[in-house]
Order: sequence, then structure tokens, then C-alpha cells
Amino acid sequence: MSDIWQPEGEDPRDFSPTRGEQQNVLTYLRNYRHAFRMKCQGLDAEQLARRSVPPSTLSLLGLLRHLAQMEQHWSVRVLQGKDVPQLYRDADDRDADFNGAVAEDACVEEAWATYERVVAAADAWYDQDTDWDRLIAHHDDEVELRDVMVHIVEEYARHVGHADLLRECIDGRTGL
Repeated sequence: MSDIWQPEGEDPRDFSPTRGEQQNVLTYLRNYRHAFRMKCQGLDAEQLARRSVPPSTLSLLGLLRHLAQMEQHWSVRVLQGKDVPQLYRDADDRDADFNGAVAEDACVEEAWATYERVVAAADAWYDQDTDWDRLIAHHDDEVELRDVMVHIVEEYARHVGHADLLRECIDGRTGL
């Protein structure tokens, strides 16, 4: 079994005190992203694509693709109101983000590149949009920007929990 804690000085998360709602929420978001990356660290394509328990399609690679899709959906389609195609979506396959997560190096490389591109673009936008009271059209209603941001953090929190269990099944590693 691997060490359960990150070696001293190698944890990329930021646990310094924050000031204000926006900085606090964005720090949690970025820490959850780092936690997810650490859960995937050092695994090969087969391990990343390994399914949890049949018939579930849940895998770390599927989660990676899902998180890229989720963050692009909320940051671009909802918050910015841009009509762009959704990532990893297929009209005939509701779970294309998970079903397309196959144990191939090219699939893993593409998923990481897409995720990092989406996260960088989302961060650039999150950092400049400071009106968290602003109302955002969503379905047939309006929600505050802050509600969307908290939902994104909630998504990461839930899926990092899934990633923790998946990683433990792969090689016994727990913690960070």
C-alpha cells in the first residue's frame, strides 16, 4: 500500500485563510480539483478506466471526463450564456462521459488535456466575474451566480469522494 499522506511540501492545495465569499468558494473549488488530480496521480490508462462495480460505469477516467463536461457546462453554457456543444455528450448515450472512458493512452491524454483547458478557461472567467449577486437564467428560472459556484463545488466534493473509493480499490491508497 502507498503512503496515505502527501510528502511534506508536495500538497498543492491552499489551506491559507481566505477573505470574502468569492475567494473562499474559489479556494475550495481549486482544492477539490487538486484532490481529484492527486487521486488519479500515478495511474495508467487501465487503472484510470477500471470500473467500480458492475453494472456501474463509474471510473476515475469517467469522472475526469464528467468533471470537464460539468465545469464547461456551468462556466460557459450557463454562466456565460454561450451556446457551445457539450463535452462528452451523445444524444443516444446519456452516459457518454463514462461509457467513452476506455483504457487507452490516447483517451487518457485527451481527457486530461480537455480537463486542464476547461479548468484554465473557467478560472479566467471566475476570477473576473465578481458580481455574485448577478442573476443567471437557468431553465425557466433565475439563480444567483453564487448558487452556481456552490453547486460546482458540491459536484467536486461528491466526485472526489467517489474518486477516493475508486483509488482505494485500485491500489489501496487512501487519504491524500
